[in-house]
Amino acid sequence: MTQPYDLAIRAGSVYADGEWRSAVVAVRDGVVALIADHDEDVPAHVTVTLPEGQVLIPGVVDSHVHVNEPGRTEWEGFTTATRAAAAGGVTTVVDMPLNSIPPTTTVEGLAVKRAAAEPQASVDVGFWGGAIPSNLGALEPLWREGVFGFKAFLAPSGVDEFPHLSGSELLEAMQEIASFDGLLIVHAEDPEVLERSENHGGQDYRAFVASRPDLAEEDAIAHVIAGVRATGARAHILHLSSARALDQIRAAKAEGLPLTVETCPHYLAFSAEHIPDGATQFKCCPPIRDEANRDLLWDALLDGTIDLIASDHSPSTAELKFKGNGDFQEAWGGISGLQLSLPAVWTAARERGIPLDRVIGWMSEGTSALVGLTGVKGSITAGAAADLVAFAPEESFAVHAEALEHKNKVSAFDGRTLRGVVHTTWLAGDVVHALGAEGAVGDAQRVPGGKLLTRSTN
Repeated sequence: MTQPYDLAIRAGSVYADGEWRSAVVAVRDGVVALIADHDEDVPAHVTVTLPEGQVLIPGVVDSHVHVNEPGRTEWEGFTTATRAAAAGGVTTVVDMPLNSIPPTTTVEGLAVKRAAAEPQASVDVGFWGGAIPSNLGALEPLWREGVFGFKAFLAPSGVDEFPHLSGSELLEAMQEIASFDGLLIVHAEDPEVLERSENHGGQDYRAFVASRPDLAEEDAIAHVIAGVRATGARAHILHLSSARALDQIRAAKAEGLPLTVETCPHYLAFSAEHIPDGATQFKCCPPIRDEANRDLLWDALLDGTIDLIASDHSPSTAELKFKGNGDFQEAWGGISGLQLSLPAVWTAARERGIPLDRVIGWMSEGTSALVGLTGVKGSITAGAAADLVAFAPEESFAVHAEALEHKNKVSAFDGRTLRGVVHTTWLAGDVVHALGAEGAVGDAQRVPGGKLLTRSTN
């Protein structure tokens, strides 16, 4: 007789193996062990039947998260960030090598980061390494320790301990990374263009956008593409905001160059025309641009030019975010979007008639592919991690920043009504978030169950 499964989730609509079906998903030892027909009898120690209106989807894999711990834990930390992730249906985060102190640019720095994360994580956590001038020639040891790739800035990062690479240093990093088939991920803004575009700042949002023009992204991405062509290194463009760079990206992909691209929820949900002067909660770099630009980003997602969507969760203290009393030049540039990324993207996609499975493709499958975790994360398929989300796509909710799990209660989405409510999040078959009184996960029950991921995770 077959031993009962640990968990069985029955739902009228499950996105499994790339299609929607009525099914039962059975879990054993933290992985999906069986996907059976909805009416099949599947014995389990715990059986959950999703009510009408909820669908079962894979957990989101967010490959672009700044947790900031240690060193700037007052900005965010692993406890608050991973709780926010779980509440938003995100079951895996990959942490950026800044703005923590020390940055993740050495094996020793990686060990410090892992030691901070392990006892606190409510979801699974992986790590990016960093490529800065001082560690060029010493990237491979970090790769062997399991980082998923190396982040580089082409313009000042905003923090002194993570300097940017010059043009020659970028090429040097790409040659080194190509030698062990690593991955370079790039904040692509050109410093010379930014220097020429400097202005006096102030509360005028249009002036802020003018200080970080499309050309900064276009020129920097051109440098990355040239480096890929010269070295064969795999490269990924982070947080694309400018649609004017799309033609060269399309050409590079048509050439067969190993280049991938992401954009972010805030570039897809907001437009410059609707950002009030002085509203520095919307400040990010590169900036949110106009409506026509936003439409072109959506088109590029649909045609595959842009591969994926990640949050670029980049929080700070409220004091830094509103520094200068609405002066965009003074305020910290970053948007806290981790908990709201899935509903924010789904809300905007739904308005455009884009189905939920495309959103899953960009936010779960595409991000998993970027970090080499296809078949392990980001899909409901036999043998994959049982990272599952009960999601109500037609339910709506009003965002109240004070109710978010993020350490600092600042959100560009504050006051907006979003579609898509995360009711339950399972990590390896265990509940890490539950909405509502019945079965809710309270503070006393929140036992961190996330594990640390490496590039060799299987």
